[in-house]
Amino acid sequence: MAGCFGAISIANPFQRLRFLPAGPQRKSLTTQQDIDQMSAPPMDKPLEHLHSQSNNLPNLSNEAAAQGLSALVDHSAGHTDVSQGIHASSHTIFNIPWIHHLIPGIEKLASSYHIGNFVAIRGSKEQIFESMPIYARIGMHLLFYGREQVKILQSHSVESLLKEQSVKEGKVYDSPESVKSIPSFIATYSLDTNELLEPDITKYKNFNEFFSRKLKPDVRPVDNANDPLAICSAADCRLTVYQTVDLAKEFWIKGREFTIPNLLGVTPADEKARVFDGSSLAIFRLAPSDYHRFHSPIDATVGDVVHIPGQYYTVNPQAVNEPGFDVFTANTRSILYLTHTATGLPVAFVAIGALLVGSIGWTNGGEKGKTVKKGEELGYFAYGGSTIVAVFPQGVIEFDQDLVANSAVPVETMMKVGNSIGKTPAKA
Repeated sequence: MAGCFGAISIANPFQRLRFLPAGPQRKSLTTQQDIDQMSAPPMDKPLEHLHSQSNNLPNLSNEAAAQGLSALVDHSAGHTDVSQGIHASSHTIFNIPWIHHLIPGIEKLASSYHIGNFVAIRGSKEQIFESMPIYARIGMHLLFYGREQVKILQSHSVESLLKEQSVKEGKVYDSPESVKSIPSFIATYSLDTNELLEPDITKYKNFNEFFSRKLKPDVRPVDNANDPLAICSAADCRLTVYQTVDLAKEFWIKGREFTIPNLLGVTPADEKARVFDGSSLAIFRLAPSDYHRFHSPIDATVGDVVHIPGQYYTVNPQAVNEPGFDVFTANTRSILYLTHTATGLPVAFVAIGALLVGSIGWTNGGEKGKTVKKGEELGYFAYGGSTIVAVFPQGVIEFDQDLVANSAVPVETMMKVGNSIGKTPAKA
């Protein structure tokens, strides 16, 4: 990737940052764009790691960070412009005085470093840079500190704080007054309301009802819908895929405790673990702006749902990619076991909660014995970004090669529900 990308063009500070090709055809930049370019991340890697000294909030104590996170959640209860609070990203902090007055050093973070990650646009050579929401950045600071090495803050009070604020945010967005946040959320993320099953936003009872909004049936067509061997994206998301767990750990999941038994909450000797020896993984990361209902990637029969309580760490790639930080196996999660129609084998569909995610809900996925076609809804996340990890037994899926190539960079690929991610080999 080195040298492949050049300047940043920013039309709207809340839209994704697009990197334009370097060279003679590069567009000229305005003064503000020149500033943004100087603070852009290096072009030779898909995301910024916490090891960088410039990635730390200068002179920021954990107490100040905790107060900052709490203030962001409290501010959201006022249901004002969401872009001026919890959804603020690092490059917009200058415009929000109340935040950088509350959190010493946040201005330097905004001016010196864009925190986020690259995402590939499928079918093109284009990549975009997505800035991390400020609430996720503060949450990460509470878990990591140190200038030369990343360390985990082993304080139960920090974990309690993250859970407390996540539950509180869920209650804020369940309140009837929270409907006032819907218009600014739509504007902040440029959402297309024409896709909504209920496009009249005055019909939603609260923000969480809008957040878990349904779409019209025809806006997410399923690729190869009539092919029983075809497998599709479970969500509107940023996707990485790995044919083996070892590859996933080499390129993406750096937590030292990540294993399939730990993910499923069982012992290595358990039958639920042994059936996934040599398994393949698809990791669907949902950002706050995404449609937050998730769908079956396969033709299947719905089985048991197992809930595993846990933490509320951010599932941002910077956390997933950090050695020693076990996001997927530490966070609260709900596991649906599906039986793949074509092979008769189980597929584990792991919905993982995250920082400020209120809840995980199952719709069709909660009806044991129900038959679902790929692309049919299984459930939803309440407020926040989160992740689904689909675990396929060995030989059940051969991922599409473009996704495999991007994941080995490693860089996520932007996907929609129903997009092809692979196929079951005929011999499986």
